[in-house]
Amino acid sequence: MTDFLPAQPDRTPSASDPRYASLLLENQLCFPLYAAARKIIQNYTPVLNELDLSYTQYIVLMVLWESGQISLRDLGHRLLLDSGTLTPLLKNLESRGLVRRTRWAEDERVLITELTDEGWAMREKCLSVPVTVASCSKMDPSHAKALYELLWEIIKNNEL
Repeated sequence: MTDFLPAQPDRTPSASDPRYASLLLENQLCFPLYAAARKIIQNYTPVLNELDLSYTQYIVLMVLWESGQISLRDLGHRLLLDSGTLTPLLKNLESRGLVRRTRWAEDERVLITELTDEGWAMREKCLSVPVTVASCSKMDPSHAKALYELLWEIIKNNEL
């Protein structure tokens, strides 16, 4: 005996019904952004795995390579991440000897993260990452630049 689901009324929106057009996946700006971000992260993953880094750890290190040291608040602002995401990530990087976290002497509420010598050495190991990942894209450089500018426009226009 085969079990059947009870008959359901047809609730499938018709692509031709304008009332439901805004609910079609193909009409969502967010979906291709989400899917493209996932594809790009997938390209980074095997390259960063060789360095024992996640993508998020990598971008934290990138900010630190630019600044040398930064407060948790400013790091979160730069990466659009909250402290609940950053704290375990920084603890992991600290346990691996790549960063050091200390309280700011002038205000102990402020947590400063800085690179160790090992963190600076990781920069040398990561020199090939951007080139390797960019080679996966096959995107025309002018299109990549235009996309980059449009994505930053979206980010800036959607800040709270």
